[in-house]
Amino acid sequence: MKLTILVDNNTIIDRYLSGEPGVSYLIETEDIKILFDTGYSDMFIQNAKKLNINLLDIDYLVLSHGHIDHTGGLDPLLKLYAEESFEHIALKGRSIKRKKPNLVAHPDTLLRKYIPDTVEIGTFIGKENLYPFFNLNLSRSPVKITEKLLFLGEIERKNNFEALEPIGKTVIKGQESPDFLLDDSAMVYASEKGLVIITGCSHAGICNIISYAQKITGISKIVDVIGGFHLLDPPEIQMKETTSFIKNIKPETMHACHCTDLHSKIKLSNVVKLEEVGSGLVLEYS
Repeated sequence: MKLTILVDNNTIIDRYLSGEPGVSYLIETEDIKILFDTGYSDMFIQNAKKLNINLLDIDYLVLSHGHIDHTGGLDPLLKLYAEESFEHIALKGRSIKRKKPNLVAHPDTLLRKYIPDTVEIGTFIGKENLYPFFNLNLSRSPVKITEKLLFLGEIERKNNFEALEPIGKTVIKGQESPDFLLDDSAMVYASEKGLVIITGCSHAGICNIISYAQKITGISKIVDVIGGFHLLDPPEIQMKETTSFIKNIKPETMHACHCTDLHSKIKLSNVVKLEEVGSGLVLEYS
């Protein structure tokens, strides 16, 4: 499996790409191309062009959850697809029949999400806009992408120190309710050496995500965990329990990025080999 960071909050020295507060990765495995999240803007598209990556032939789009820093790029992505068709008609006089990627996400991903009287924080793209471009697979259950790559669906929340507070509100069947981000999910790849876990923001809790990936796959060994860990000035008990959990499971390495603050990274680095992340980083796993 090859994973390329198209967008992260940070950039890497001597890789002249852009960064923004968002996440987008390209995952390539078994001749399948998966776009994981779309960042906040069209920046993932611009960075992909610089990296000579074609986003017109992806097989899957996987959304980790519905917040705008992970789905904001949906609108420019749909425009990219539409422009391809327009240009084909202009040059060849007929429409193009392009393959329709599968869109995999939790059913709550496309719900309205907002901070009351303040700001909308969810995607502005609805199902009706996505149907012409994607085959939608909105699932609470795990979804097999390839034999070794899995979308985890709704994450079990077993511990007593993560995902305890809602972030804003959502609307479910016309009723406003606190948003505990039940749509927050992740992906897991079963490499020859163990699991590689790929997260967006880890609102479900990074420890909950790792535990669920181990349960679903039946594999306990963790090779790497890459993504946002949602450790932004976390409560002391959460940081203490998280570092204890990570120390006990002994991952070979971790790539904490996006919504993981400096102090949390420093504390994690005391118990695991923590690597730098930024737009343009390429990771490969056997």
